[in-house]
Amino acid sequence: MGLSRRFLNLIVDNRIPGAKSLRCIDLTLARYKLFNTTTPAALTLNGNGNGLKKRMEKICLPSPIFNLGAPGERIHMFPALERRAFSLDQSGRGLLLEADTSRLVVMPNLHKPKLEPIALYIPGAEIDLDDLDGGGGGTLFIMDRIAKPQEADYLFEALVYRMFCSSYLSKSWDCQLLPPPPPYVVKCGVDFLKIISYGLVKGGSEICISIDGVGTYCFDTVKHTWIEVGKWMLPFQGKFEYVHELKLWFGFTPNDGHFAVADLSAMDEYLQPQIRHCWNELDESLIQGWKQIRDPQLVNLGSAKFCIARFFHTGDFGDGLSGQNVSVLTGVEFTHANVDHENIGLIKHKSRCHKSSCGEETITAVF
Repeated sequence: MGLSRRFLNLIVDNRIPGAKSLRCIDLTLARYKLFNTTTPAALTLNGNGNGLKKRMEKICLPSPIFNLGAPGERIHMFPALERRAFSLDQSGRGLLLEADTSRLVVMPNLHKPKLEPIALYIPGAEIDLDDLDGGGGGTLFIMDRIAKPQEADYLFEALVYRMFCSSYLSKSWDCQLLPPPPPYVVKCGVDFLKIISYGLVKGGSEICISIDGVGTYCFDTVKHTWIEVGKWMLPFQGKFEYVHELKLWFGFTPNDGHFAVADLSAMDEYLQPQIRHCWNELDESLIQGWKQIRDPQLVNLGSAKFCIARFFHTGDFGDGLSGQNVSVLTGVEFTHANVDHENIGLIKHKSRCHKSSCGEETITAVF
């Protein structure tokens, strides 16, 4: 079965501090392919598969489509539709970058800048990729991953594509301040509210987050109301993804960062979701001695296929001039699952890597 997505977006730290670029690789080209034409053997649960050593092929970076820079050296990038991305700088100023059209859309400023933002994009009911102002429309929900309780009123905002009033003939982007987590969360006695897991549930109508040491909460994206789900934490670290074809959620385990699957469809106060299966898609011998430098990332390519991105450094952290930064992209595919999700298997296809030395261009995000 083919890919639903043809292009993969790469965010690259350029040679100049505070400068980033958006680049796209075409997964149908031989030099970027992550999937074999024949199906390899499936990986074993919680393991590395058949034990065969496989070398990683190297990736050469394509030319940048957009180059961005910020004086404070902080630019955060988030996925929109395919080949499109949002950017936010340290002042709360946003842009929508359209790699497919080379257009750039200026977004309204946030009410308050976010130090370490996380974001979830929900497409609109009607997607118009040719809209000059909308970039396809939809809503980008933005939260500060770490915030002081007394600053929670500005924790949560959204960039919304809509009509301002009936007198306007067209839609445009607006910034809306959203309700913070409930008062009993803000007044829970912790010094910082730290979101450790987040994603979409209930068909994308609710945002679900786990706040470290506090509990798990859901936000209704239509009614703009919060509910407490439980005092427990979700079983994932960072962002998790729902896969419609398999009716399951995928992400990474908190302790060891293994690729994992769970069922979040039946959460309640007394039923904490558990990891159903997990896999280690990389041969440990290929990354022996490497140190992880940022959290892994997951890209849903459709048709039960994914790209898993992991980021390493090969040298001593105490010496920034030694070693290399290595970004590893791996194509994986799921086999069928039965109604109880007990017969699901993961097939690893190809791993490709990009290596960079100190001062060279480095991949920092993939979506």
